[in-house]
Amino acid sequence: MLQNVRALLSALEERLEHPTARGLVAAVTLAIADGVLVPGTKLPPIRTIATELALSPTTVSSAWALLARSGTVRTAGRHGTTVLDVTGAGVGRYRRALAQPAPLAQDLSTGVPDQDLLPTLGVVLSQVDRAGTPNSYLQDPVLPELAELLRADWPYPPPRLAVVDGAMDALDLVTRTALRPGDRVVVEHPCFPPVVDLLEALSVEIVGVPVDDEGLDPDAFAQALQRPVAAVVLQPRGQNPTGVTTTRRRARRLAELVGLGETLVIEDDSAHGLSPTPALSLGEWLPEQSVHIRSFSKSYGPDLRLAAMSGPPELMRAVDRRRHLGQGWSSRLLQRILVGLLTEPAAVAQVERAQQEYARRRRLLRDALAARSVSVGGTEGLNMWIPVEDETAAVVRLASQGIGVSAGSPFAALPTPQGHVRLTCGLVVEGHDDLAQRIADAAQTVGWGARAR
Repeated sequence: MLQNVRALLSALEERLEHPTARGLVAAVTLAIADGVLVPGTKLPPIRTIATELALSPTTVSSAWALLARSGTVRTAGRHGTTVLDVTGAGVGRYRRALAQPAPLAQDLSTGVPDQDLLPTLGVVLSQVDRAGTPNSYLQDPVLPELAELLRADWPYPPPRLAVVDGAMDALDLVTRTALRPGDRVVVEHPCFPPVVDLLEALSVEIVGVPVDDEGLDPDAFAQALQRPVAAVVLQPRGQNPTGVTTTRRRARRLAELVGLGETLVIEDDSAHGLSPTPALSLGEWLPEQSVHIRSFSKSYGPDLRLAAMSGPPELMRAVDRRRHLGQGWSSRLLQRILVGLLTEPAAVAQVERAQQEYARRRRLLRDALAARSVSVGGTEGLNMWIPVEDETAAVVRLASQGIGVSAGSPFAALPTPQGHVRLTCGLVVEGHDDLAQRIADAAQTVGWGARAR
């Protein structure tokens, strides 16, 4: 047993580049990736680790807390700390947010666009006669005509562009390239659950900052910045789940707070084509610190699997190198289809009509809820963030009526006394008054059971 402990400590010492909690987290993470630490391995006591690696017990304890938060280890007091299996697909926030116990007549929990409002592909596909062959596997991964279209209406002059396989692919590539275990990363509260799932898998420290009617709260953000922040992740338009769009004055204020430093601004703009608000980015003020991601999933279809992003040249080159070890590039065939959708008059008109229709659906449900004393914030987007007395009771009551909504807790990055549910208002074609009444009733339901019937 002693020999195994010494081998384990030696493995950690070899990988420990910095004598800090973040450095120890990185060493453990590397040891797991190298197969030295396998699931079920019991780690030595904190004092043993501290003595052998010349660290303070507080440093080791902080590292263990970060690893436990990310699901890498399990701490059980006197029973010690055990390495967990991080290769399996756990039940993350995203799965919990979308989980429904049974098929529902009206599932408004999904967050997906209405397929009837997506542009048709007939004319565009008729113009694509073959898949094509690149001149080289090292050819520019962005189709030139698509790059030209992107640069024409990007919210700031992009230092370098890339096209990837959707917004989450972009977020995964950027965060895995730029972040290290133990880094502090600011996220919105509430926020999109897969972002937290992704960051937790990277063993970073997640710092929630509330969102108000104009975007990220500047006072709370300034408080978070009193300690080093490696990155901040924002949704500038139609924030999911609240529907809040960052105002220009708020964006400028956030850029001033970030300043010229080490903090990377990562923006996930999923509202392109469906937002009446002009594209906005902190990159207008901080071009060398900003990554701006533009998704086409909501306006042109999730199965298109394309997103564009810009970022600092050095970071983007590192992302390109990482991609060359995997898929290499995003299909130029799909990029050609996207060019057609962005330029073909009928497709452009269909997306404009979709924008107007989504706005109509949101307005009708918002007004119907307001008439029943249920106040909903946000101005655009496919989703609504609805306050409720008891989110579990509200979800169950609506499900019993064949209506699916998402519980709010998976979206929370901070503790909150107020319950919420997320509802995809973009899928509500008609019956807004009836739905609003059911939601209003559910919002007041407490302790689903005999006394809540």
